[in-house]
Amino acid sequence: MKPFTQVTGVVAPMDRANVDTDMIIPKQFLKSIKRTGFGKNLFDELRYLDVGQPDQDCSGRPLNEDFPLNQARYQGAEILLTRKNFGCGSSREHAPWALDDYGFRCIIAPSFADIFYNNCFKNGLLPLVLSEEIVEQLFQQMYQTEGYQLTVDLQNQQVITPEGQAFDFEIDEFRKHCLLNGLDDIGLTLEQADAIKAYEAKRRETAPWLFDAVKN
Repeated sequence: MKPFTQVTGVVAPMDRANVDTDMIIPKQFLKSIKRTGFGKNLFDELRYLDVGQPDQDCSGRPLNEDFPLNQARYQGAEILLTRKNFGCGSSREHAPWALDDYGFRCIIAPSFADIFYNNCFKNGLLPLVLSEEIVEQLFQQMYQTEGYQLTVDLQNQQVITPEGQAFDFEIDEFRKHCLLNGLDDIGLTLEQADAIKAYEAKRRETAPWLFDAVKN
């Protein structure tokens, strides 16, 4: 998993509340358990004017020019700014996969659905909670400034505006540690690789018949 330390990037808006996971990545695209390839269908029903199908070449599909991700000023965005209860609905982990595959590293909102929030951390995304008042302020600044950027400093737990205004945010220390070091569940397990090997070697000595049964 890619570590998250500090990101300075263009901010793109999803200016609506209660964005559910089916809006983030519609159900027909949930064909794979790989974590890549979903970015082209992120917000599919909003980005395109036709109905997307699995394995469809999106390069020739008609775009909804009113949707922010199709507008030049938001290209290359790494930070998504949205409203309350983002990621509600089903528990599909494909939702953070699609956001990550598109290129987002951080999502800022007043609140998140619990399962989506947890899934983000497991996939290297930072779901960052700020108050509705601060989020509204950031929306207004973003709309007024083309190419608006924010800096998200995870180590110091701050969101910093171009003017230097800093907003503190809270994060669980264990999750912070995992993001800073790029550790998903597999990475956390591999940190104990020496202890696991030592345990397996000891078990071979104390219960060799278990390993003989495996060979047979």
